[in-house]
Amino acid sequence: MRQIVLDTETTGLEPGEGHRIIEIGCVEIVDRRLTGRHFHVYINPERKVDIGALEVHGLSDEFLADKPLFRNVADAFMDFIRDGELIIHNAAFDIGFLDHELKLLQAHGCIADHCGVIDTLLMARKKHPGQRNSLDALCKRYGVDNSQRELHGALLDAEILADVYLLMTGGQTSLGLYGDDDGAESESSHRWILPAERPRLTVIAASAAELEAHDSRLSAIEKPDSPALWRSLQW
Repeated sequence: MRQIVLDTETTGLEPGEGHRIIEIGCVEIVDRRLTGRHFHVYINPERKVDIGALEVHGLSDEFLADKPLFRNVADAFMDFIRDGELIIHNAAFDIGFLDHELKLLQAHGCIADHCGVIDTLLMARKKHPGQRNSLDALCKRYGVDNSQRELHGALLDAEILADVYLLMTGGQTSLGLYGDDDGAESESSHRWILPAERPRLTVIAASAAELEAHDSRLSAIEKPDSPALWRSLQW
């Protein structure tokens, strides 16, 4: 299975208000392994970056002025993601902007024509209801290092999300038995003391046949100069 973890940065929040994509970052996963292949580009949006967006990602009008236009990178981008499964945190936002860019270009149709999409925000809300599920919160929950994430960056965020996704979909990732809410002490850090009046546990002893089979197995695996450790244990 080929999956593409994707993130974008934009000039603002709404493509319907004329905002555009200014950065795309993608990393490739094949059969749940990062391949090292990636796609990353900065884009001249042909408009000003909103102050609020600039504070989030730090990509200024001056920095973007000499970068390629979306139409100059669209074919390479589509070639990279085509027939893959996109993994995106809050997919509606990124897909909305990508579809808007493709519509302006009048090429390639829409993203859904070429790729499936997994939204890790929806996945996290289902897996951790009632908790914060921002990318930073998930990094804390799953122990992913995001110390370099002072500002949002599409490629860095895609790399971080790839780690989070693999941990979030890979079963138990720590010895803690309880997820912790953001800013709260983990429940797994507390001592849990069983009540003294609890019922005694039932002890089921091995039968004679089971003991004989166990002894035969030990004889089969031990060596003459190295007896099985189990024989030295006192029961």
